[in-house]
Amino acid sequence: MENTALVRKLGAFVALSGAELSVLEGLHKRRRTFVAARELVHQGQSDQAAYILISGWAYSYKVLRNGQRQIVDFQIPGDFLGLRSVLLQISDHSIEPVTDIEVTEVLMTDLLDAFARTPRLATAVLWAASRDEAMVVEHLVNIGRRDAAERMAHFLLELGARLSLVGLGSKAGFACPLTQYLLGDALGLSAVHVNRVLRKLRELGMVTFREGYVTFDAYDRLTEFAEFDPTYLDQVGPLLK
Repeated sequence: MENTALVRKLGAFVALSGAELSVLEGLHKRRRTFVAARELVHQGQSDQAAYILISGWAYSYKVLRNGQRQIVDFQIPGDFLGLRSVLLQISDHSIEPVTDIEVTEVLMTDLLDAFARTPRLATAVLWAASRDEAMVVEHLVNIGRRDAAERMAHFLLELGARLSLVGLGSKAGFACPLTQYLLGDALGLSAVHVNRVLRKLRELGMVTFREGYVTFDAYDRLTEFAEFDPTYLDQVGPLLK
């Protein structure tokens, strides 16, 4: 368990003990796989389990009555899928895999039992949920106040930081399966505009997104350009030891 993405992520807040790792391992009893582009959770669904993403990428989104889609966030290994929906009983959003994914299914009873046995683990999951909320706030600022190029730069830097935490990225870059259509629905841009923005950032010598890989050509300059401050990601821990 020590090397899993979930432990790496939660370890940014809590230094998990052997007993806590054992309880966490107990949550990984029901492994399931889902194929890309097939809805995992649909908006309005009840009696929903939560999932821990083990491998692959997914995204959460809402669809308006006219068919327009707004992607709320992308999930990477170590993230929970549908945790809020379990707590609220009815899912307020849909979830779909970007790639084929492997997950662990977690029932509410499993979570409550784990939290009762290990309060520090419950605190770590609460931290993860609070961090997700902080990211949604930043995404709101992204769409509402940053121009398209700054928006894209900030988004890619955030993804890179998140992936770095779980051992899947660095300041050099990261593998990224996202299409320009997915990026557009997340950033409030058309696919054509996404293409133009990526070309602009590449021509400025700051970042290149080609053949499924994001390369940070000038990480510090890109960070300054996007005014990216990773403090909201709270990855400097662990705070609880």
